[in-house]
Amino acid sequence: MNTKPLVCNLTPRRVGLGRLIFTSLLFSLVTSSLSAQTVTQILAKVLVARGGLTKIRAIKSERVSGIISFGSEASGPFLVELKRPVRMHMTLSVQNQTMVRVFDGTQGWANNPFAGKTNPDPMTEEDLKNISEEADFDGPLVDYAKKGNKVELIGKDKVEDKDVWRVRLTTKNGDIRYYLFDASTFLLLKWEGKRRAEGKEFPVESYFRDYRDVEGLKFSFQIDSGSSATDLTQKLVIDKIELNPEISDSEFTKPAAPDLSAPPASTHRASPRRSILHLRSSWSSPTWPRSPRSTATCPATRWPGAPPSTPSSGASCWRPGPRDWPAS
Repeated sequence: MNTKPLVCNLTPRRVGLGRLIFTSLLFSLVTSSLSAQTVTQILAKVLVARGGLTKIRAIKSERVSGIISFGSEASGPFLVELKRPVRMHMTLSVQNQTMVRVFDGTQGWANNPFAGKTNPDPMTEEDLKNISEEADFDGPLVDYAKKGNKVELIGKDKVEDKDVWRVRLTTKNGDIRYYLFDASTFLLLKWEGKRRAEGKEFPVESYFRDYRDVEGLKFSFQIDSGSSATDLTQKLVIDKIELNPEISDSEFTKPAAPDLSAPPASTHRASPRRSILHLRSSWSSPTWPRSPRSTATCPATRWPGAPPSTPSSGASCWRPGPRDWPAS
């Protein structure tokens, strides 16, 4: 049987091209692997800095109270109650008007007395999506892949002269948010995102300060927000965070219309310090109407990472909900 020797005609040019392709492929694989490992490591350190994933997941309920202000024109106490898996009850009192948002895990209700809607109405489909994400106890970065989110380490950056790691989150709905973590402590220092209002998108930045220990977990007790670093016109001061308090399931049913003759909600399960905080805290937003009484589209009070709200709903005027900070 005649057999012809196999001739491998590798010219220097072909050899060089083959090496280039192999090197490029290898570099791509290695870079991708290192990038994935790096963002995983960063997020792991973030969770450790907060107190550990075990402690975070051990939280079955949470109560947050404090003061939210809209400049010198309006301020008032707020109360947020949450219960696993995704239930939430919020109240806010400003200028003797009480706003309510409630989510039982499936249905939600909200009012907007500043738009003449005192009775809590069923939430729209978009509002339900928003509040269900807010009620996520662990935030969008914990088990992000299972939630359909994607994360990417952008690299080093600066926040108020501090070195930070910039992480980009892309939600399953395509929303993009940026988390900037202190390169030394790995605590969240800044959040960047956008807010939708009247068919337009507006930039929103939030800065996290005054971290304190609550039963072994770190929480930010002051959040300053605005459209840019030079326009931080919103301030939220937290008075108290309670972990695993007893909260009745009835708190997450459809709420009754607020009693307009009753005093503001500052007495609603709040600490005596609220009246003091009411006098010394401030929060304004010239980018949007400065006072909730001026229009239905008052500033959206949002925890970083929470999806933007629509100005036609009560959610647009107020949405404290500590799901995307600092639990993520």
